[in-house]
Amino acid sequence: MNQFLQMGANATLDASKGHITISHEVSASIDISLTAFLLTDADKVQGDSGIIFYNQPTSATGVATLLPSETTGDTKVHKLNFDMDKVPAGITKIAVTLTEDNSTGFANVKNLQAEIHTDNTNIQLTPSTFTSENGIIVLELYLRNGQTKAKSIWRGFNSGLDGLCQNYGVEVEANEPDLSSVTETMPNPTSQQSATPLSVPAPNNQQLPSSINLVKVTGKVNLDKGQKSVIIEKTPEITATVSWKTGTDYDIYALVYTRNGEQIDVAMFGAEGVPPLRSFGNGTVEHMGDVGRSKNSEKTEIIKLRLRDDVLAVVPVVYSAQSNGTGSFYRYKVSMSIDNHKGTSVTISAKNANNNDQIYTCVPGILHNTPDGVIISPLELYSRPDSEYRPMLRMGSSNMVEVIMDEGPLNDYK
Repeated sequence: MNQFLQMGANATLDASKGHITISHEVSASIDISLTAFLLTDADKVQGDSGIIFYNQPTSATGVATLLPSETTGDTKVHKLNFDMDKVPAGITKIAVTLTEDNSTGFANVKNLQAEIHTDNTNIQLTPSTFTSENGIIVLELYLRNGQTKAKSIWRGFNSGLDGLCQNYGVEVEANEPDLSSVTETMPNPTSQQSATPLSVPAPNNQQLPSSINLVKVTGKVNLDKGQKSVIIEKTPEITATVSWKTGTDYDIYALVYTRNGEQIDVAMFGAEGVPPLRSFGNGTVEHMGDVGRSKNSEKTEIIKLRLRDDVLAVVPVVYSAQSNGTGSFYRYKVSMSIDNHKGTSVTISAKNANNNDQIYTCVPGILHNTPDGVIISPLELYSRPDSEYRPMLRMGSSNMVEVIMDEGPLNDYK
């Protein structure tokens, strides 16, 4: 059965479980994200767990789950599954919202449509007309007398995700990149959208930033350990370049974590039980060749990334074998630069290293692949002294891939 719901109207759903789809015409000038808020009777979240977005796509109880957006032809579709039987204690409502993250406003979003689907019913929500708004509350799902109901809202905000977060009681930090570390800034700073900081538990050995920075950046940006993550535009080819001063022979390899929970090591040399592998996934992650020793003042090795949806994270690793006689990442000024070849590069330097020649492995940072861009987090992790074991990747409780040092296979002798 098909129903139509005008703005401000509500309807009772015939089931507590279903999904919501929001679609619109694809355009290079717009960047739409879906965010859901789990709300109390006071229309406020209970904490960080109350916001569902691409970096925290599901709630602990499973009441709401955000699926990766899909593009078919000229139409992009966002999908949110819901099960109101799994509403956590104290929560009575789910607000489903949209933001236009390029700050061009929803007036430029064509063919915007929203539908609620259950097994037997499709409810189409008629959108309002928008101008400069870059944030919208589309609809609300709520419980009333044991029944699941939906209300068509279509209320707009001019302050994007900031306005939505403040409306629902989510604390918003100032997440602009440190201007002292930005050597080239965006020509229009207003196009950077601050977003909700989410507390992320720091797993063993991995010093994640205290909150995830959802600012999309362009230009040349430097990140230090402890700084908040940034997002860059995902382009068809991204390069991770590791550089160091000449005088030693570092080797670069990449750890790849896939959607099915598998770790693949893309390395020109093997490890215990792991053969050498130059390229994974027909060039999805590809090592561009071992540089070796040279007389140049600076040396580089490059990992090329052509990210597919089944790759969740990539971790470039810098390695100096014991046979090199030195492992000092500080002395040789190791740094990693991520470049999307569309005007944006993010550099992470090993500024916290020391002159210990018995430390052989450094992980400058981690790249998380999301539908809305590549999240870059500075880690600057180091192996134990005298350890030749590779890092290991695993999925953490916060739906972020974690790096665990010295827990992988033993590198082959070089």
